[in-house]
Parts: sequence; C-alpha cells; structure tokens
Amino acid sequence: MTVTQFFCRQAKAVELFHGQPDYTEVPAFASPNQDTKVATYSPDGSRFVYTQANSVFIIDANDGSVAVELPVKDVFDVHFSPLGTFLCAWSRPTADQEASNVSIWKTDLASRSGVKVGEYKARNQTGWKPQFTADESLVCRLTSPSELQFYSTAKEPMLQGKALHVLNTKASGKIASYAVSPGKNMSVAVFLPEHSGKPASIRVYNIPNFQQPVSQKQFFKAETCEFKWNGIGTSLLALVSTDVDSSNKSYYGESTLYLMGIIGSFDQRITLDKEGPIHDFSWSTSSREFGVIYGYMPAQTTFFDARGNSIHSLAPSSKNTLAYSPHARYILVAGFGNLQGTVEIYDRQDKFKKIATFEASNTSVCEWSPDGQYIMTATTVPRLRVDNCCKIWHHTGELCYIKEYKELFSAKWRPQDSSLFDPRALDSIKPAQHESALNYLSKRKGRMPNSKEPKGVYRPPHARTAGFKSSFASNSSDESDKSSASSAGGYKPPGARTKVIPGAVLRSSNDPASAAKNRKRKGIPGAVKKTEDKPASAPVSAPSEKPQEIPSESSSQSLAEGNSLEEKKIRALLKKLRAIETLKQKRSAGDHLEETQILKIQTEDKVRSELSSLGWKE
Repeated sequence: MTVTQFFCRQAKAVELFHGQPDYTEVPAFASPNQDTKVATYSPDGSRFVYTQANSVFIIDANDGSVAVELPVKDVFDVHFSPLGTFLCAWSRPTADQEASNVSIWKTDLASRSGVKVGEYKARNQTGWKPQFTADESLVCRLTSPSELQFYSTAKEPMLQGKALHVLNTKASGKIASYAVSPGKNMSVAVFLPEHSGKPASIRVYNIPNFQQPVSQKQFFKAETCEFKWNGIGTSLLALVSTDVDSSNKSYYGESTLYLMGIIGSFDQRITLDKEGPIHDFSWSTSSREFGVIYGYMPAQTTFFDARGNSIHSLAPSSKNTLAYSPHARYILVAGFGNLQGTVEIYDRQDKFKKIATFEASNTSVCEWSPDGQYIMTATTVPRLRVDNCCKIWHHTGELCYIKEYKELFSAKWRPQDSSLFDPRALDSIKPAQHESALNYLSKRKGRMPNSKEPKGVYRPPHARTAGFKSSFASNSSDESDKSSASSAGGYKPPGARTKVIPGAVLRSSNDPASAAKNRKRKGIPGAVKKTEDKPASAPVSAPSEKPQEIPSESSSQSLAEGNSLEEKKIRALLKKLRAIETLKQKRSAGDHLEETQILKIQTEDKVRSELSSLGWKE
C-alpha cells in the first residue's frame, strides 16, 4: 500500500511525516538543528532537500536517508528540474560583482553522488530560476531582456558557451516573463509588455522553431502576466493584469484571462459575466477544463471546457481559492487571506454537488494529498505568527490530524503520481481521526460556551426606571415596597441606582447629620419647618427631587460598574445591527459594496446571537 508523506519546516527543525493512517515521523530522517532557510520536494517526489549554513542536503524521500550533501554556502532558494535530476541553488551574492551565485548540480540517488555541472550570476532573487523541458533534455534562461537561450543538459558546463537555440525578441520588445510547457511537445510562451506605443502581446512558440509563433494575442493595458499550462502542455491560460484600474472602480487594478493553444487553432479572451478582479484560476488535473473565481465579493466561480465555453457556475460567495483533486473528482473552493476561511468541496462527477463545508481560518497553505482523499491546511509565518499549525482534513470535512507549532515556516505534501492510488478508494475508505485531532476538538468544545444554559432576562435601561419590576422586586415583601414608595414620595424600582456626585462625601443612614436632614424633610418634630408653601400631594408618577438613602461606597460602585458594562455591550451590538441593516438596504438598492462591508453583513447572525445570549429581544 502506497503511503503519502509531507514535511513541516520550523526555523531550526524539519520534520518528515507519513500520512494516513498513522501520521508517524519517517524513522531514518534526522531533523537538522540549525537554521534552515529552505525545504522542498522535487516535482517527481523522489527527492527532498533542505539547506543549512554551509551545506545542502538531498534526502531520498523513499526512506528519509541522506543521499547527497552538497558543499554550497548561504543558500536562500532552490529549484529542481521536472525529474529531480538537476538541483539549482541560489546563494546570497557576495561583494565580488563578477562572482557566480547560482550553481547547478546533477545528482544520482543510486550512486548517491552530486556533481556541479554549471554556474552563472543572478543578483536578483526574482526570476533567477532556469526552466527545463519535461524530458530534461533542454534548459533555458533569460540571458538579456530580449533573448531567451536554450542549452543541452548533456553539455558541461551547462548554460555556458554557445546556445543550442535562441529566441530573440529585440525587434518586438523585452521579455517580461516566460514559461516552458510541461508536455512532450516542447513549447514556450513569452509575454512582451507595451513598448513605444506598441501593444503588449503573448506569443507561443514551438521549440526550436522561433521564426513564427504558433499562437499570438495582442492587447493594451498589460503590465504583468501569469502563465499556467495544463498538465499535458497543449493549452495555456494567461492572466494579464495592471496595478491601476483606469476606471477607478477598484484598487485591485484590472485583470484579463486569455486561453491559447500550441497548435494555433484558437486563442481567445475568456468572457466573464461579472466586473471585478480575477482572484484565482486553475486547470483540472484532467487537462480538459478549468475554473475561474472572479468579480467583486461575493465572487463568482465558473467552470469552462478546454475551448473556453462555460459549463457550470456556482452560487456567488466570498471565495478566492480553487483547486482540483489529483483524480479530478473533487473541487475545492475556499476563501482565505482576509476572508473567513470557509472551505467547500464539490463532487465533479455528481453534477458539481456540494459534499462538505468546513472552516480553516488563517490558512496560508492549502493542498490536496496525492491520493485525492485529504487536504492540508497550514497557518505559517510571516502570514501569521500565532496559532501556527498544520491540519489534515478528509474531503468529507472531518479533521483527521493536527500539529501545532510556535512558528511554522512551510508545509507541503510529497508529490506522487495519482496512478499509484486507486480512485475507487475515495468512496470506500472512511476517515480515521488521529488522537491529536480528537484532543484538539475536545479542548475546543470545552472552551465553547454552552448555549443551552438559561440566561437572565435583559431589561433595557428605560424599562428599569419606568415601572418594570425585576425578579428581586417580586420576592420582596409588600411592606418593603410601600416603605420605599412612601419614603421617596414616588415609585422607585428595586435595584435602581442612586446618583453619586463625584467627590461628594458618602453618608450612611446612621450618620447623625443625615438623620437630622431626614427628620427635617419628613416633618418630624424637632426639625426646622420651612417657610415656603408646599403642595398637599404630588402625583405618584412625578419624579421626586428628594434624595434616597445612599448605600455604602463599595456596593454602589460595584452595582454601577456591573450594569454599565452590560449596557455598553448591548448598545455596541445594537449599533452594529443598525449598521448592518443600512448596508443591506444599500445592497438591495443595487449600490456597490466593498469587500469589508459584505463581510460585515455576514456577521449579522453572530451579532444577533450575542444579543440573544444577553437576554435582548426585538
């Protein structure tokens, strides 16, 4: 039985784990105890690499043993060829401006050897990686702004001397980005930005026939371009974008998606029926369709066939991430980043039926496992420096494994061919929860408030002083009520607060001065009579200007503070509710809402729940 594998990298440690069902560490792998800047798998999953201050270690991913140790210092980035044969390492540039800082190594797991086959200079860490064809027969890199050179990997030293093939675009403009196809039919796509009034363009060439592109698209309003080839290298999606929206409708800029092929039979702009940015797009692992998430929030998710025809759309929702499972059976649609982290799983073979929903907030890494059954979500730095963890979910939405870290820098599944796993197992195997997941869910459940506990009835401030009796009043004796009413000259609800003037001296009922004043006000013999005329009686409902007996300082302050905190919380929640209602009215009127305003509307149920827990009723 083939077992999946994944790694988690901390600042000074790297861990290799087996996947379902045990989640145990790979026994032969020895975790480093020094600063580790980079760790990753080769695209074919045969090798695992991590860096140290003075060395680069290549691990045999099958057993976790060290296969090769390369003597390269200060490596900050690495890049594998498609079959893992060649490893490219980018080191921090030195003071010597002419010194090479990129080295290329040819490794062999059988002989456990590594040989340096090439090097060159790349001062900038962006765009330094050379690209290989799928069979690793050719390697290319951008040697000048308008020249892409191809070399044979059999020639040593690599990427030096006369190039085997050269793509020169000096007459048309500079090459801003390029991408070599992953298929057997070797092709390369290049993006040329606007130049001297000429429109930008995307061109697809068959290698090595560079005289005429097999497919080409020209357009304006283009600053950057992101390429995504399908798995077999026959079609290409190109996301063209600008940093500034000329219509001032969005601060995301403008983005457009183009579909192009390697045989030149079609090249078109994908028509999207909603205004706004393109959040994500992804090819199906079957290479026969792709999905796009686009538009202002709530965003629209639409799926297209290989010719760009729309085949299905999901209901609008706050999502910005899309990923197909390795067998193309399931589709993950999620909202990460500044969204709530809701993940939805759809069954592609059952007419896009939703089969699961779960919450994975603060996620910075989200990947399908190679067997298509599990999903990894991880919270890493620098995205967030608290609650760092790696979670494994079943595609039915059940949490199967979790490991928490003080700081987690990266996590990734080991790439494995989907043919190693039986797709029929997706329906037959039931998820087994690891002990870590059970403990995590148990602790989380213990921290959650019990909504079934009886809550006290909330009385708003105006009701407390308008004749409503509290439960304390109902348990009081009639004599106490009558005494309270007669002494005050009007009704005073039990539990009502007495105004306390800041800085005033508080007097108790036993104070002689207070007793004398009370006798004077009540007309008791011995008190000085007032000369002013007084009305015979006053209405019960009229407020009395006679001060009540002031309680002790500690009890008065505790009562005032308790009610004040409760009132403030209620007022704040009601204010939020009114703001939400205003936003809902604007949305109904057709006004455009920002993403933060839409997220605020989605908190309505939570606000009402908190009000209900405090006893508030509409």
